[in-house]
Amino acid sequence: MKSAVLNATASTAPWKAWLTDLSELVKTRLTLLVLLTTLAGFYVGSPQSMDLVLLLNTLLGTALVAGSASALNQLLEREHDRLMRRTADRPLAARRWKPDAVLIGAALAGIGGLVYLACVLAAATLGSYVFIYTPMKRTTTLNTLVGAIPGALPPVIGYAAVREEIGVPAVVLFAIMFFWQLPHFLAIAWMYRVEYKDAGFKMMPGNDPTGVQTGRQAFLTAAALLPIGLLPTVLGFAGRLYFIGAFILGLLLCWQAARFQHQPTDSTARRLFLASIIYLPLLLGLLAYDAIR
Repeated sequence: MKSAVLNATASTAPWKAWLTDLSELVKTRLTLLVLLTTLAGFYVGSPQSMDLVLLLNTLLGTALVAGSASALNQLLEREHDRLMRRTADRPLAARRWKPDAVLIGAALAGIGGLVYLACVLAAATLGSYVFIYTPMKRTTTLNTLVGAIPGALPPVIGYAAVREEIGVPAVVLFAIMFFWQLPHFLAIAWMYRVEYKDAGFKMMPGNDPTGVQTGRQAFLTAAALLPIGLLPTVLGFAGRLYFIGAFILGLLLCWQAARFQHQPTDSTARRLFLASIIYLPLLLGLLAYDAIR
């Protein structure tokens, strides 16, 4: 009996390892965040009740595009990923997966997602992330600003899937996502500043040993996000409860950004990162609960 159990465990181990690698390759947590923001845009754009069939189709196509972008990003950066402790064990960096196979699979997924969505915005998201943002990471610190653009497009895709247009709510959601990403990624860049620099990535903290510039930018972008996060109520597609919640969440994020600005350390950067992780799902949850459609 014991031998049979051991044999069964051994036979399933390769599949578990393969699935773990696949999850890392398509950046499952990032893809889920993309789907969450796409869902938010879809929900806000739905007049009364959501078309569940259209929603599932939109999420499926978006997932294919997001997974493809993540895999192609790792394909292009595999040599640099080997130089960073946090990314050295990725499937391509660790040479467990073959680049040609990943290229074919990612290309098929990306093309399939684009055809499935038939959406110019999805093509812009994939193209800007893989062919503009990814190479810019090795040439200029402006990559964070540029990379925030494809990261902010998923809610616009969700909204456009319902309305077949880009309305004011979609623009507001884009702005929220754009400014949210900046303190979020600046915190990450500071925590891993040495690894990024050694791997050849041009991040702001790499040229900012004291953290003064990085902290200032993190605070300014968090402060800009505070009024932008209130616009759904101001513009009439969210209620008073959302306004109160968004104001409190914005203040908490600004507080952590101010602490990071005042004392840029790994500890304050990590608190800012965690605050940003808490901020976004709570804000979108409030928007879904208190939306006026």
